[in-house]
Amino acid sequence: MKLRRFSLRVRIFLSMILLVLIASVLIAAVTIYQYNQEAQAYHRDRLERKEENIKRHIDFVIRGTTWEVITEKVRLILKDKDEIYKIADIHQSQIDVYDLEGGLIISSKSSIEGDATTECLSANILNALSNTAEHRFVEKTIFNHQTYQSSYTYINDHKFKPIAILKLPYLENDEFLNKELNEFLERLGYAYFFMLILAIMLAYFLSKYITKSLNTISEKIKATRLEKRNKRIEIESSSEEIATLVRSYNSMIDELEESAVKLATSEREQAWREMAKQVAHEIKNPLTPMRLSVQSFQRKFDHADPDVYQKLDEYSKTLIQQIDTMSSIASAFSNFAKMPAQQNETLNVVEIVKLALDIFSEDYIVFVADEKEIISKLDRTQLIRVVTNLVKNATQAIVDRKDPKVVVSVMSEQDMVKITVSDNGKGISEENIPRIFEPKFTTKSSGMGLGLAMVKNIVETYSGTITFTSQKGRGTIFTVIFPKE
Repeated sequence: MKLRRFSLRVRIFLSMILLVLIASVLIAAVTIYQYNQEAQAYHRDRLERKEENIKRHIDFVIRGTTWEVITEKVRLILKDKDEIYKIADIHQSQIDVYDLEGGLIISSKSSIEGDATTECLSANILNALSNTAEHRFVEKTIFNHQTYQSSYTYINDHKFKPIAILKLPYLENDEFLNKELNEFLERLGYAYFFMLILAIMLAYFLSKYITKSLNTISEKIKATRLEKRNKRIEIESSSEEIATLVRSYNSMIDELEESAVKLATSEREQAWREMAKQVAHEIKNPLTPMRLSVQSFQRKFDHADPDVYQKLDEYSKTLIQQIDTMSSIASAFSNFAKMPAQQNETLNVVEIVKLALDIFSEDYIVFVADEKEIISKLDRTQLIRVVTNLVKNATQAIVDRKDPKVVVSVMSEQDMVKITVSDNGKGISEENIPRIFEPKFTTKSSGMGLGLAMVKNIVETYSGTITFTSQKGRGTIFTVIFPKE
């Protein structure tokens, strides 16, 4: 039976067991390989140390001899006072000395079983010694299931001229390392046996939990009713749980709730855009002639009443102020309805955000930047508009605080620019959170409620995102993320 025919619960169970088994095999293999590498390095280093120490001892003997230091006298030098036997005994190693033609000159008693001292070295060994930069050659042989290494190197006179060839046989005794490896593998086996038992128990309860969750999801989907039906999902073969989930989806889910919410939000925003265009058009038409008429009337009016000018001046100022208010309302609607054409400029976001904060005189506004320069392609005016709207909202949220604080930060995250505006104000209530970006929604007694909706429109125009987190009574953090390119 194919694996896909098994239930999801069985797949999870088998996967976890297989994972533990594969991990145990891989770790055991890596351990054996590592031990073998360490053993080879240990024998290689030990032979090199032994060779170096014996060569130093022989050099000491040569420096103290009265014989002429030449190849023909090497046997006499090393045999004098039984020096070769002393060296072999001190270093616990057999020593064979050959002349430069490969003929045996002198040898200590063989201490390694199975190692036969040859009377003449092969041409390969002689060539390797003379042609390599180290003037050293190591030969590895196997005898009676035991591995032997023999190193060959030159013995030099006082002027570093070769006078003989030194051979050091060495037995690779791995009994201690093999014993240590076996003990480690045994302990590893106990550990993984325990892990296997634990994995079986964990897989059982985890698979049971996951399949229970899937069944719960299936029941939730069955309880959902939407008017529009989506394309059906067709799967020829699957596990029992997945098949149940797909059948529930095909029979009950016709429209995603998230899509419906997005569609409704889009329709509301479109309606407000159309209304904003009409309101802006109707209000802006009479504003300019009204302002010109009032100003002209103010300049030309002349009457004997000494107070009439003051009254007319106050009236004119009041009327102009109201006209300006109407103009700002119309501009707010117009800005929301149709954003200015996008102008991509290469900007230093840190500098622009700092510039946007210059219009605020409050001491509790703090600016923080991780870097002095963060470059991105944005519209200068619209970026300033985003920052000023968010900071203005933050300052309005902390009017009742004894220790108000607004922190504006700019940072770079890989290929994105992140701007955060945080305050320690009253926060946003849970019922208002879903509506915070809706046009004309406001919790203030004044204002049109278009600020955050306009900010969201600008941010999304540049393929960015705006999110927020809020805690009632502790403050709110708005986060804007723009791509750098």
